[in-house]
Amino acid sequence: MYIEQLELAHYRNYEKLTVDFDNNVNVILGENAQGKTNVMESIYVLAMAKSHRTSNEKDLIQWDSDYAKIKGRVMKHHGSLPLELIISKKGKKARLNHLEQSKLSQYIGNMNVVMFAPEDLHLVKGSPQVRRRFIDMEIGQISAVYLHDSSLYQKILQQRNHYLKQLQSRKQKDRTMLEVLTDQFVEMAVKIIKRRFEFIKLLQQWAEPVHAGISRGLEQLEVVYKPSVQVSEDHSFDEIEAVFRKKFDELREREIDRGVTLIGPHRDDLQFLVNGHDVQTFGSQGQQRTTALSIKLAEIELIHSEIGEYPILLLDDVLSELDDFRQSHLLNTIQGKVQTFVTTTSVEGIDHQTLKDATTFVVEKGSMIKQT
Repeated sequence: MYIEQLELAHYRNYEKLTVDFDNNVNVILGENAQGKTNVMESIYVLAMAKSHRTSNEKDLIQWDSDYAKIKGRVMKHHGSLPLELIISKKGKKARLNHLEQSKLSQYIGNMNVVMFAPEDLHLVKGSPQVRRRFIDMEIGQISAVYLHDSSLYQKILQQRNHYLKQLQSRKQKDRTMLEVLTDQFVEMAVKIIKRRFEFIKLLQQWAEPVHAGISRGLEQLEVVYKPSVQVSEDHSFDEIEAVFRKKFDELREREIDRGVTLIGPHRDDLQFLVNGHDVQTFGSQGQQRTTALSIKLAEIELIHSEIGEYPILLLDDVLSELDDFRQSHLLNTIQGKVQTFVTTTSVEGIDHQTLKDATTFVVEKGSMIKQT
């Protein structure tokens, strides 16, 4: 899969942009604050219908404009697929093959991307929220059902928290509604946890050999899913449900006192172990970077194994963060099989044939010109 053409209108610092891309490697050169990352972000937003940089979608709309538009033409095995996303102060409209989609879950997953940016190093050393977001975004790309379930779970969680706050402030005294919301919550929570266990098992299968390759066989990576309740992938749906119900019975008074839901997928985490040690706590900076890179390269193969096509790889200002060996390993892995976008202020010091053969664009003040 690759994106042939991208069109932007009123997006960030781009008034208008139409650009055709190479189906192999595209290098986007430019000084800082000129709009390199905005191009990368727009490709990501076109695929995922949300930004990796901001949760406030108004930030994506050019100053003094009412909307931002991103259009793309994606080539897949079965042919060309036009995608379009319009972001306004009223919300988002997504079109697939020129037809407006009533649900974003029907749109997301038609174009698959893997983003690797400096902030992705926080996947290992950052907060649990970063890792939960990673899990949700990646499973969402390959499973519309998970996207739907995850969205429904968030709504039920908000309702349950709201009702707990009302019980806390004594605006409500009837606990029957809490039981109803807890039943709904548990059903969605178990679905999400089961799917996450499946995903992490697949991710482990792909990440372990990648990490061994980058570490020259010296390190073994293990990816462990850490739910907020004591369950494992071996537990059945009914068994996990029973654990949740027992735990909610125990926590009822504490939850009402605090006005918040204390267990569930929104409090789960991922753990990365190298040679049996937690990388976040005991790993060197080099081991943390190798782990993050292994996970990203594993994502590429995992998506390919699930959908039969390679995703588009976005490397946003990340090559300068990696040493020569890791740079080479990354570029060798993607060479000739994954459409890749690389943003950088300079390619000097990166001596690799992949970049020498790349199509290069120069970005300056919201304009993008192909180098000849």
